[in-house]
Amino acid sequence: MRLLIGSLRLLSKLPLELLYRLSDLLFPLLYSIARYRRKVVRGNLLRSFPEKTLPEIRKIEREFYRYFCDVMMETVRQLSITEEEMRRRMVFSNEDLMMEQLRMGKSAMLMTGHYCNWEWALSVSYYTPQGAAVYPVYQRLNNPEFNEYMLQIRGHLGGHCVEKDDLVRRIYTLRKEGLVGIFGMISDQSPMKKFIRYRMEFLNQDTPVFLGTEQLARKYDYPVFYLDIRRIKRGYYTCEVVPVSLEPSLTAEHEITNRFMKLLETSIRRQPGFWLWSHNRWKHSNFTQSEL
Repeated sequence: MRLLIGSLRLLSKLPLELLYRLSDLLFPLLYSIARYRRKVVRGNLLRSFPEKTLPEIRKIEREFYRYFCDVMMETVRQLSITEEEMRRRMVFSNEDLMMEQLRMGKSAMLMTGHYCNWEWALSVSYYTPQGAAVYPVYQRLNNPEFNEYMLQIRGHLGGHCVEKDDLVRRIYTLRKEGLVGIFGMISDQSPMKKFIRYRMEFLNQDTPVFLGTEQLARKYDYPVFYLDIRRIKRGYYTCEVVPVSLEPSLTAEHEITNRFMKLLETSIRRQPGFWLWSHNRWKHSNFTQSEL
């Protein structure tokens, strides 16, 4: 693992144009030879887009694997990328409303999914007012060396990573000290079966969802925003900061979660190849392998 991480650190110093050549070589290995999670990806696509023909599904599938290789190289580059280059490659819009909330003394919850380059979205930290930080919430990885490597990658863009079990403690500490921040939540993951409390229709499927972000936002009345990321071309993105709720304490139960999931679905349908289809998102759904 140390050798791998050392190699990735060296690769991070290469320009993206060269890293994309490695991505082009990686694609056939991952897609055709290793067939990495092909059954999961195909099943997810077939159930999400029942209206599409098999050739259309295969086109999205190949687009996903090509992009998956690209985003791996972009994440490698993230460790050494300069702020100037990052600002060119990830351009934000409509972020002023969220920054105004911070200047008013209110922390914010930022929801996104495994869509486009969600790691590069941490560069929103370049736009926060002085004294406010971005706190991406993460699940600790099993391998401590790789976990530390990913923390360094996220920290390079200004993220102060918070393990999910420490989130409430961090919120309490900031409130006690009179500080504000943006809490970044990857909110499209599948909860463990024993923790499922709510389901909704998402991409034509009955989908269990997490409620943690909504519960915290309603409890502390932290405004909630969604990152609508679009890939313009290879290595270049736009990111619109979309308000989900400016007064969460006044919302009904599940309202924020429903809004977020609908916004995410709209993004996915617009550019379907850029979501993380290899994630077994519907592993608790009632379907059989024979249906695939």
